[in-house]
Amino acid sequence: MNKAEKWVSMPEICDHLGFGKDTVKKSIKEQGRPAYKPDNKIWKFKISTVDKWVKTKRIGVGKATGDDKDV
Repeated sequence: MNKAEKWVSMPEICDHLGFGKDTVKKSIKEQGRPAYKPDNKIWKFKISTVDKWVKTKRIGVGKATGDDKDV
């Protein structure tokens, strides 16, 4: 049985990424960071989706190096 990935909150994703709330919110608005805001109340995130997005963005702007393969 596969267990579905749980949604995490803004504080949890900030802790995971090492960014502040304002930085995460800005990246949602300006760069399309994946997020969900049901009923316009609380931001929710899937860590795997956000991590995948971060990897794509880093590679897309040419900043990925051999040192960050596991990012």
